[in-house]
Amino acid sequence: MEIFIEPIGKLVNEFSKLPGVGKKTAQRYAYKIIDMTEAEARAFADAIVGVKRKVKYCKVCGNFTEEEVCGVCRVRDKSVICVVKEPKDVAAIEKLREFKGVYHVLHGVIDPLSGIGPNDIRIRELLARIQEGDVKEVIVATNPDVSGDATAMYIAKLVKPLDVTVTRLAHGIPIGSEIEYTDDITLARAFVERNKI
Repeated sequence: MEIFIEPIGKLVNEFSKLPGVGKKTAQRYAYKIIDMTEAEARAFADAIVGVKRKVKYCKVCGNFTEEEVCGVCRVRDKSVICVVKEPKDVAAIEKLREFKGVYHVLHGVIDPLSGIGPNDIRIRELLARIQEGDVKEVIVATNPDVSGDATAMYIAKLVKPLDVTVTRLAHGIPIGSEIEYTDDITLARAFVERNKI
């Protein structure tokens, strides 16, 4: 005998595909949806569909946007580029309201064990932006782990000959942690105390 009737089972299965959501959490989410009014459930479903239809990547930096070029790339100081692994890292840094430059989202890091090399992430696009001119500093804000460090060193090796200062966030961020989950004070201090690579 099935534990759930088919519609609930399908919903639990879909929720359990989300990162960090196990079967029990997926069940709680499914039960919450069942308890919603039809209007609330429709608004929830519309929000999901809306994100898929409207959100795309900025053609300059690779961050989330609804337009071709994001608001940050249009109005901010282009002489300083902060390089991050994922768009969620941009959100974490933007919360601080300290950084006034622009971003470059790699959409991954170099990880040979997973088969991800420099050509699999947006390093070529970063170099193209730098070669357009006016860039004075590149801040590498990848996670302080083996892959993040390898990516930072690779970028530094490519960028230094272009007469651009390359810095890395200070290690106020614990080794093995992710920028997305770092508290605001630690992240702000890491930004202020970043070091040349």
